[in-house]
Amino acid sequence: MTKGKRTRYNPLEERGPEFSDPAQTDAVAAMSRAEGALESLDKVERIERLRPSQMIPDRFQPRRLLPGRIRRKFFSSEIDCYQAAKEWLKLSEKDTGWKQRVQELLDMGGSFEEQGQIKPITGAWIPSQGGGYVFRIETGERRFWAACLLAVKEKLDTEPELRVEVVSMPTRSRQVLENRHAQSPSAVGQACEVAALMLEEMGIEPDPSITDEYDYFKQALKKRAPRGFWSKLEPVMQYSTRRMQQLLAVLQLPLPLLEIADRHRIPERVLREVIALPEGAWDTAIKKAARENLTSEEVAQFEIKPKRTLRQDDAKRSPERIAFSGLRRFARAALAVEEGELVLLLDEVADEVVVQGFAEELQPILEGLESRINARLKAQE
Repeated sequence: MTKGKRTRYNPLEERGPEFSDPAQTDAVAAMSRAEGALESLDKVERIERLRPSQMIPDRFQPRRLLPGRIRRKFFSSEIDCYQAAKEWLKLSEKDTGWKQRVQELLDMGGSFEEQGQIKPITGAWIPSQGGGYVFRIETGERRFWAACLLAVKEKLDTEPELRVEVVSMPTRSRQVLENRHAQSPSAVGQACEVAALMLEEMGIEPDPSITDEYDYFKQALKKRAPRGFWSKLEPVMQYSTRRMQQLLAVLQLPLPLLEIADRHRIPERVLREVIALPEGAWDTAIKKAARENLTSEEVAQFEIKPKRTLRQDDAKRSPERIAFSGLRRFARAALAVEEGELVLLLDEVADEVVVQGFAEELQPILEGLESRINARLKAQE
């Protein structure tokens, strides 16, 4: 990572043997008892200290943390973990939803400074794309991003070091238990947990070539759960079979709407009412629920408006005139949107462009427009 301006104590360094706060000791013991269900899982092989640049989160971890655009750039190796953290911090300055999540992670990183890293990250070494090996995180992705965000925010001179435990056989079950002990995932995240555990039970592994991880979890919608699976899963998820099946049904939503629902933590009951609407109304209902924090009762009474038909005179107009008038309407509407809502609007537009399949063709056109605008602004100086 880029060197900063000052050197300071590494906030992620665990305390030495002399640390013996009774309250903290009791907390650690309580956490250990709560994780008794993990005793039957793989034995820890060794403990190491690693830098974030030596690690990579699991793409198919059911709980997604990174924002969609940053996530895609990070996992395609366009940016590293510190560049991703920098972009995430910048995004959080404009988006209140991401601001809260980033602040929670920064608070976690700050707590390491006072208490040390109480709980290690678990994972396993896997071959990396560029040769050699990288440590893939099984549990502890929040601690990983807390370290990256804090390092960027505090402009640390050196990479932090995190304590990790190497396990021979990482499991989805351990990920789910970790998620539920830390911070309850969104309804979409919980739907992915149910799907991940079902697919693991059936021996269906993620395909690394999948572009969007939601496509992996959606496979569970087409599968019949193995005999006894639901009763086996109840003590892990702490939900009834019916409740877990309702969560799984959330994955019927299209990929962009799943991302919006996850980002705004829309409750399952609200999503259930959205899915009960005609499919053509899902997009509008999800976005309205995100903007206005609708209840399930309000969504159930959602008024479905007929789609606007193409104006007859549009057929007579040239593509150039249609594009110009459409851009003019978009510009006026976008400039009238409040700053906090503008981020959501741009996310929705980006999602729509990608889903419609013309992102690659449209991008150079927008870049050409940007360069021409810059040239005209420069000429006015």
